[in-house]
Amino acid sequence: MKLLLLLAAALAAPALAAPRTVALDVPSMYCETCPITVKKALSRVPGVSDVKVSFEKKEAVVTFDDAKASVEALTRATANAGFPSKPRP
Repeated sequence: MKLLLLLAAALAAPALAAPRTVALDVPSMYCETCPITVKKALSRVPGVSDVKVSFEKKEAVVTFDDAKASVEALTRATANAGFPSKPRP
């Protein structure tokens, strides 16, 4: 019975995942080609489904599956690409 409950919980977990959107401040973008690098870095994070980057706003808006990615993974990806970021309040 316990095994059946564990199996049911494991199968239900993906159904509980929800798309989430976060806006990140990326203040170190200094030229119009920087958003290309930021977008590539964020797009490579598993679970990311959409990325929009604005040089003018110094912002990246990312939609991701919160069961596969996290805000921490997103900020780590931008930092590793040379563009530290933080979530907007």
